[in-house]
Amino acid sequence: MSYLSINNIEVIYDHVILVLKGVSLQVPQGKIVALLGANGAGKSTTLKSISNLLRAERGDVTKGSVEFKGERIDQKTPAELVKKGVIQVMEGRHCFGHLSIEENLLTGAYTRSQSRAELRESLDKVYAYFPRLKTRRTSQAGYTSGGEQQMCAIGRALMAKPEMILLDEPSMGLAPQIVEEIFEIVKDLNSKENVSFLLAEQNTMVALRYADFGYILENGRVVMEGEAEDLRTNEDVKEFYLGLSSEGRKSFREVKHYRRRKRWLS
Repeated sequence: MSYLSINNIEVIYDHVILVLKGVSLQVPQGKIVALLGANGAGKSTTLKSISNLLRAERGDVTKGSVEFKGERIDQKTPAELVKKGVIQVMEGRHCFGHLSIEENLLTGAYTRSQSRAELRESLDKVYAYFPRLKTRRTSQAGYTSGGEQQMCAIGRALMAKPEMILLDEPSMGLAPQIVEEIFEIVKDLNSKENVSFLLAEQNTMVALRYADFGYILENGRVVMEGEAEDLRTNEDVKEFYLGLSSEGRKSFREVKHYRRRKRWLS
């Protein structure tokens, strides 16, 4: 049985706009699964359909089901899902800019009943994974760098004792060195804390280097799936995302022409 299972879901916004068209995917326990695709492919919508944040954007899951540990969760509230250990880290970080880094982290433990000693232990664990946050813990989050805010958002999710983290575009707007640092921390959390990750990302090559399995979305449908290593070496994926082929780098004009005739949609 899959840890997280999405079964043939369909999502409609404003009762009119069909965004997801029969998406199915599985996330095994203790694994990192990458959800890949261009901007507008439906990655963020897929994550929000799991965390039940769609209604805030006038969206609804009209078909299919979402199950976590064998239990249907598509009718539960976001707060109930957090208590069950399913946490989403939103695209764009969404830290509380007027609060300090440490106050932001403490908001992640709001749903937990714990003593001050347990709370301090959780904070120390977050600081162990993100030492940069410890040095900036009294700084207002709004005045920290994008990388530090992304670390704060992931650390805040960690404070809620997650079993499954839905991580939306963690590399967006960050320098390559910071992206590598964050993905290394994600890998550590996965291996040491046994936290499963469903990771929506446009940076295909970085995501597949750290993931165990991958799905590629295109226009609201899963068009390709497989082991991360197989997708990394797949000629179609390399040509579509990087403009690379066995013959070397293609020109921009040839890549645009290729996008209109993707082999997996023919």
